[in-house]
Order: sequence, then structure tokens, then C-alpha cells
Amino acid sequence: MARLFDATDTIKRLRNRYRLVIMNDDTFEEVITFKLTRLSVYITFSTIFVLLVGLTVALITFTNLKYYLPGYGTQSQRRELIQYKARIDSLEKSVQFKDQYLDNLKKVLSGNMKPSALDTATLEIPEFERVTQ
Repeated sequence: MARLFDATDTIKRLRNRYRLVIMNDDTFEEVITFKLTRLSVYITFSTIFVLLVGLTVALITFTNLKYYLPGYGTQSQRRELIQYKARIDSLEKSVQFKDQYLDNLKKVLSGNMKPSALDTATLEIPEFERVTQ
């Protein structure tokens, strides 16, 4: 009964030595001779592939080429998004402080809390810096 897969045969095939000879076609003179194994060829091509992929990713990530990718956007759009995010954050804080102020005011008007018990620091609405364009 024949075995379908034999690891020792595979390892032997990977380690068999081969000779690659480059010859001049006119004079049949050997120009270059390489002694190779399948394993060394696989390792060489794998290393070249990983280096090319890494170089491509680094080139796109660290240069302006990323702006040509679909969905990334332009630099001006990214700046606008950052400015809008800062404005939204300051507006959310302002609304939160105003809601807290109105809740405390409702408690005072309904008689559940005395004005002297209010924390005056929580009632102050701070001035937010205006985001410049």
C-alpha cells in the first residue's frame, strides 16, 4: 500500500542539489553556474516577497501616496474633520453644563434644594476656546 504523503521524501526533495548553468548561446561557454536547492529557492523568493510587500506598505503609509487610495480623503478634508470634532466636543460640554444648570434650577424652584446647598462651581459655564480655521 502506497503512502500518500511522506515527510522524509519531501525533505529529501527540498534538499536535493541542482545546478543552474547560464551559457552563451553562440559559444556554449558557461557564463555563470549556481548550485541551488529547492529550499534555498523558496526561502529566497519568500524573502523577496516579504520585503517588497513591506516596502510597498511603508511607501504608502509614510508618503502622500495614501491620499490616492479610495476612502482615505484629502488633507484638507482631514483638517476639516478634526476642526469639526473639536467644535462638537466643546458644544457637547456646553450643553452638558447647561443641562446641569437647568436641573439645579428646577430643583431650587420646586423646593427640593436650597440655593445655599448648590455647588457654585458646577453652575459656572466656562468659556470655551474658539476653534480657528
